[in-house]
Amino acid sequence: MARQQVGLIGLAVMGQNLALNFESKGFSVAVYNRTTARTDDFIEGPAKGRNVLGTHSIASLVEALESPRKVFLMVKAGEPVDDFIGQLLPHLHKGDLIIDGGNSYFKDTERRSESLASREVLYIGTGVSGGEEGALKGPCIMPGGQAEAYALVAGLLTKAAAQVDDGPCCSYIGPAGAGHFVKMVHNGIEYGIMQCIAETYDAMSQILGMSATEIGEAMTDWQTGELNGYLMEITINALAMKDEDTGKPLVDVILDKAGQKGTGKWTSQTALDVGVAIPTIDTAVASRIMSAFKDERVAASKLLNGPKPPKEQKATMVQNLRDGLYCSMISTYAQGFSLLTHASAEFGYGLNMPEIARIWKGGCIIRSRLLDKFRAAFQEKKDLVNILVAPEFVEIMNKRQASWRKGVGAAVAAGVPCLSLGASLAYWDGYRAARMPQNLTQAQRDYFGAHTYQRTDKPGTFHTIWPDTEQ
Repeated sequence: MARQQVGLIGLAVMGQNLALNFESKGFSVAVYNRTTARTDDFIEGPAKGRNVLGTHSIASLVEALESPRKVFLMVKAGEPVDDFIGQLLPHLHKGDLIIDGGNSYFKDTERRSESLASREVLYIGTGVSGGEEGALKGPCIMPGGQAEAYALVAGLLTKAAAQVDDGPCCSYIGPAGAGHFVKMVHNGIEYGIMQCIAETYDAMSQILGMSATEIGEAMTDWQTGELNGYLMEITINALAMKDEDTGKPLVDVILDKAGQKGTGKWTSQTALDVGVAIPTIDTAVASRIMSAFKDERVAASKLLNGPKPPKEQKATMVQNLRDGLYCSMISTYAQGFSLLTHASAEFGYGLNMPEIARIWKGGCIIRSRLLDKFRAAFQEKKDLVNILVAPEFVEIMNKRQASWRKGVGAAVAAGVPCLSLGASLAYWDGYRAARMPQNLTQAQRDYFGAHTYQRTDKPGTFHTIWPDTEQ
C-alpha cells in the first residue's frame, strides 16, 4: 500500500490550511486531530476528493507515512508540543523527523532538539508567518534544526512557501532553535510596526480631527510609495470597513484593548539577556499591556488633565507623520536586525541577514518594500552591524529627521501617547550619540555600590571615595 509523504497533527484553521497547501503542491498528506470529529469533518469537507488521509490515532498516523517519517506539529506552543512528542516517540524510528510549526519559544525548541537527538530522531523548529491565508496560499517559512533534517523536507517547504521574484520565501535558517528565534524577532518587529501605525492614526485623529475614512484615504496614498507593505495594506482595509450594526467605521466601535500571545514579550526578554536595545518593540509590548487597564485609564482621564492640542496645518502635519512613520519603521527593523546579528554570534546560529531579508519579502506579516533595501545593504557590506549606518538609510534618516521630530513633538505637545514613535526616534538619537549620559550613571553606581568606572583620559579601572551622605 502506498504511504503518505507527510503527516500533520493539529487541525485548527492553520493546520488545515497548511495540509491543503502541501497537498496542492503535489504531496500526499496524512492528518490527525485529538478530536476525531474534527478530522472527519475536514476529510469530508475542505479535503474531500484530495490526497489527504484522515487517521484516528497517533499510531495509525505514523503507520500511514513513508519512511523516514516526517510529522508536522501544528498545535499550541508549550506543553501540548511536549505531549505530542511524547506520544509520537514510541512509534518513531532512527532518522524520522518531527517538525514544530507553531510559535514555540526558541529555548524550548533547543531543549527538544537536544533530547530527541539522544533518541536519534531529527527535529526542526520552524517559524510559519502569514496567518490563515498565508498557510493556505504560501507563508514565509523559517526552519531551524539539523541540516540533514532540513534536507528531508526542503522540497516540501520551498514549494509550500510564498514565491517572490528571487525565489521561495523559505530558507534554512540555522541549527537548533534558530528558526523559532528568527520567527520570534519577526513577531517583535511586527509588534513595533503595528504600534507605530496605530500611534500615527491616533495623532491624525486627535490632533487633526480626521475620521477613520480620511485617515485611510491618506494612508492609501502612502501605501502606493515607499510605505508599501502588508501591515499598511490591512490597516487601510480596516479603516474602510463599516460596522453593520451602526454604520460607523468599524474601528470606532472596537474596544481599545489589545491582546498578545507572548512572542513580543519573549523578544524583549531575550534582547535584555543578549544586551541589545530594542525600545520600539519594548514600548509596543508595554502599550498592549497598558491598553488592558481600560477601567483605570477611563477613571484617570477624569482626573489627569492633558494639554490643549495646538493648531497644526493639516497638510504639513500629515506629511510630518508620514515621514515619521517611515523613519520609525526603518528604526524598528534596524532594532530587530541588530538583535538577530548579536544573538547569532552569541548562540552560534550563523544567521544569513540578506537571506532573512529576502524570505521576509513574501508571505509574512512584516513583508514590505523596505526589505529589498535591507537585503541590498547587507549584501553590500557583509559585516554591517546596523542598517542605520548603511549609506542609503543614512541619507533617508538625515533628510527626514526634522519632519520626524515635528510629528512626534506635535503628538507630545497634544498629549497623544506615542510610546513607540517616540522610542523609534530616541533609538536613532541614542545610536548616533557619540557621548551618552551614562558617565553620570557610572558615577552614581560607583558612589552607592563601589562598582568602579573607566576614564576617558587614561586606561584602567577606577574607584572614588565619595563624600558621605546623611542617612
